[in-house]
Amino acid sequence: MTEYFKGAKGSWMWLVIRLYLGYSWVTAGWHKVADGFDASGFLKGAIAKSQAAEGANPVVQAWWGSFLENFALPNVGLFNFLVSYGELLVGLALILGLATIFAATMGMLMNFAFILSGTISTSPNMLILEFVLVALGGAYAGYIGVDYWFRPWFRKQLARLTGSEAAGARAAA
Repeated sequence: MTEYFKGAKGSWMWLVIRLYLGYSWVTAGWHKVADGFDASGFLKGAIAKSQAAEGANPVVQAWWGSFLENFALPNVGLFNFLVSYGELLVGLALILGLATIFAATMGMLMNFAFILSGTISTSPNMLILEFVLVALGGAYAGYIGVDYWFRPWFRKQLARLTGSEAAGARAAA
């Protein structure tokens, strides 16, 4: 069964998932970049959700609310930038199939943060698709995309940088 997920056959399925996720991220990010985005209201709402129900199970866990209150809210300008451009760049990378696994992982990270902050929306659906893309798609997720050329080039550059290219040549001799 897993052999279908590999190679040229499965790459078409990964392409469809990548394009859907990429479009979702690009549209969300583009609206934030073009229209301006201020996360302070969202952060204050999430903090309030973490403090609302004492003794009960709050929507936002206290430890996450504490992180939002003590780190995210004071640095809201940084988070405005990271969320807006992060969504846009993750979407573009997924559409192009460039650094696909990294882009999907960063998408998962953002979806986890949104869910922990008490926002449901499409985050669980996207999180599942991103997980499937990373776990099952692996190296083939970007097969129809820039990764087809980028990954071998990147590996070669990494080997050259770390010196493992020379070590491999010495071991072969």
